[in-house]
Amino acid sequence: MSAAPANRPDTPVNILFLCAHNRVRSLLAEALLNHLGHGRFKAYSAGISPDPDGQPHPMTLEALQHAGVPTDGLHSKGWHIFSAPDAPHMDLVVTVCDETAGETNPDWPGHPASAHWHYPDPSEVTGDEEAQHRAFQQSLHLLGHRMQMLLSIPPAKLATAFQP
Repeated sequence: MSAAPANRPDTPVNILFLCAHNRVRSLLAEALLNHLGHGRFKAYSAGISPDPDGQPHPMTLEALQHAGVPTDGLHSKGWHIFSAPDAPHMDLVVTVCDETAGETNPDWPGHPASAHWHYPDPSEVTGDEEAQHRAFQQSLHLLGHRMQMLLSIPPAKLATAFQP
């Protein structure tokens, strides 16, 4: 079932967050925007090379749960499901890691707008477990700041931002 493009203030804006493996940053962004967006946005996430077992990084789930963000249903998935004819219409595709910024992405149905938000991969932090937890918390904090900026855009202005 395809969702209609955002063209009215009461229609949610569909955003796909794309990353290499869909285990950390893109899942953090999906969960956070769905939590904070209160229906103004519908966030999705995918990976170019998703985790074969579909599992998020355990610290992704821990960081979200610690922040009070629901994690039900979060799993690693491939971008191809969002390029299918019956996929939801995307208004915006945001890459959140440098590996996907230069990738040749599919010709998304509806030709959504695109953006790149660089975030370092917290799963690559070395050191003790506390340092790793801090890295995930910092990623969540930085994404939260970006989401707050997105949420500050007036609904009427946002409704026209992605029209052809």
